[in-house]
Amino acid sequence: MTAIFRKLPADLTPTEDSPGLRVKAGTRYSSSQGDYLCGGCGAEDHANGDTDVTALVEDYSANHGPAHRKGR
Repeated sequence: MTAIFRKLPADLTPTEDSPGLRVKAGTRYSSSQGDYLCGGCGAEDHANGDTDVTALVEDYSANHGPAHRKGR
């Protein structure tokens, strides 16, 4: 019997050195997840579940990462 090893995905959780948005799709066994850390103002948030992750992405897009790049 041979063991099959696969490379585990990189940890893409936003950090101070690498701010941004991370979204992980849910499966039938787990719910979707999202995190962000804004490089402009330092705000951060986390969400679980499709509805909450959608709201998290909308908040980040409207008020944080892209908004700070536009000079808001």
